[in-house]
Amino acid sequence: MAGTAGRAPARRPGGRTARVRAQVLAATVELVARDGIAGLRYEEVAERAGVNKTSVYRNWPDREELVVEALLRYIDDLVSIGDTGDLRRDLVDFLVAIADSLAKPTVRAVEQATQAAHDSPVVRRAVARVFEERGAAVRRRVALAVERGELPPGDHSLLGAMVTGPVHFVVNRGLRPFSRADAERIVDVVLAGIRATA
Repeated sequence: MAGTAGRAPARRPGGRTARVRAQVLAATVELVARDGIAGLRYEEVAERAGVNKTSVYRNWPDREELVVEALLRYIDDLVSIGDTGDLRRDLVDFLVAIADSLAKPTVRAVEQATQAAHDSPVVRRAVARVFEERGAAVRRRVALAVERGELPPGDHSLLGAMVTGPVHFVVNRGLRPFSRADAERIVDVVLAGIRATA
């Protein structure tokens, strides 16, 4: 009967390869946030990730594919909406969290990618997927609100854009911090408008 003494140990899932990929993707997002896609240099990615430059080239010979994977890998850093059973509270919490998240490198990277998306169909598709993930979560929460009677039935497809647009406006202008009171005012106006026109 053959023994197992000479057999190499089974490779653990993840391990060094997964760690290196995670480091490279994190470095990519940070550099895209800082310099945009056009300014991304493999040498800088490797240095920031603490890996050999050949590791980056070997795994991502195409720069766009590296950017796409980095953006998609960090979708979870984008804020999702909770479900406490109180739509107003969930939307207010959502807006406050978005305002906080806009300081994260990953979110800035998505915004940088959005600005460069017209130059690359590949990046444009990735950016669209990132925002679709967040938009779908809001639509699901709104559908639940309608089902529970928190909102009247109707076309609420623009609700997400109506509540999040002002957050980006206030935060990106940088004139003052975005507050919970701001979030409450925005949500109250939008919900009142929806209910009044139902």
